[in-house]
Amino acid sequence: MLPSLPPLRSPHRPALRWATLLPVLLLSACATLRPPPDPTPLLRDALFEPSQDDTDPARVLAMSDAMRAYADTELRARIGRRDARRVLIEALHERGQLEIAYDATRTGNAAETFEARRGNCLALVLMTGAFSRHLGLEVTYRNVVMEPQYSRAAGLTLETGHVNLLMAQSGHRPLWGANDLIIDFLPTPETRGRRVEALEEQAVLAMYMNNRAAERLAEGRVDDAYAWVRAALRQDPRHGAAANTLAVIYMRRGALKEAEDALRFVLAREPENTAALSNLVSMLRSQGRGAEAEHHATLLRRLQPVMPFELFEKGRQALAAGDALGAREFFAKELRLQPFQHEVHFWAAQAALQLGDRGQADEHLRMAADYSPTLAGQKLYTAKLERLRAARLQ
Repeated sequence: MLPSLPPLRSPHRPALRWATLLPVLLLSACATLRPPPDPTPLLRDALFEPSQDDTDPARVLAMSDAMRAYADTELRARIGRRDARRVLIEALHERGQLEIAYDATRTGNAAETFEARRGNCLALVLMTGAFSRHLGLEVTYRNVVMEPQYSRAAGLTLETGHVNLLMAQSGHRPLWGANDLIIDFLPTPETRGRRVEALEEQAVLAMYMNNRAAERLAEGRVDDAYAWVRAALRQDPRHGAAANTLAVIYMRRGALKEAEDALRFVLAREPENTAALSNLVSMLRSQGRGAEAEHHATLLRRLQPVMPFELFEKGRQALAAGDALGAREFFAKELRLQPFQHEVHFWAAQAALQLGDRGQADEHLRMAADYSPTLAGQKLYTAKLERLRAARLQ
């Protein structure tokens, strides 16, 4: 087994993939023996205003002057005869060095992540990859295949994915003959033993661009979202997730024919893509095309018997109706499907409080804080947890 490095002390779940009603991000490139179909005929530039966002792929892994200065002074001074990988890992993980924090508010490129000293797992992987390349280290980007986890933002349903990287040392023989090392920003038990898929750099760049497209979409900046997803498709035509994101962007723009074309493009290559199926079913029903919608809905129900947040919403409805016991049961069922979903833990805490179970409420609030993908969410849940504990002491 390859050694894995310790995670950052930070939330466990990066928000990197969008799904169900809306865009899916970070689906790894599919292996294929044939050249992938060209998705660029799906693009309709005339429907969108030009964006001021810089979507140049060269910027994603570019080292800033500050990064180069840090690498050439701080890091190289520590390397000496040591393994450069270990030195970089220490800088990422140990207190008193870079002080990196996990925060899924925005997917930054390598330079932005270094400047902010925070990012989601993709942003942190990009920054680490840029440093590794500068130090002459060989890096393999990897998609870690995990059970789907979801969150929501601005009317979008997000599916969480995860990437890490494997580092080999080039240029000289490791002093102690160490094997390749894995740098991962999730706790080891969550990723140990999972199937992984090697990713080409162009796929990682497309993932970054697709993330930025989804983030712009959540902000209501549809023209900018289109610019990013256009760049993703041009960077890696195999990245089917970007075509699904494109479909959602078209739906937001009211271009339903173009949206349908993009969804059918995805499903022609990935017939069991639940995100594209869900989007297509929703769109067909909105157009009154019930028979077509039901045809696809039958397959969707087989692949995904319970929709993301379906049980959670039933729990919220039960809680609003005064049925805290029923709500707790629904939340427990949702957490069996999504054990790391901070929003569900928060509402489960509300149900526990109404049932007078302060211990269980305390535990759910603690997990909500641990699993929140943003620093703001962590602070909010932590404050609520502190108030609950203070009230219990009175």
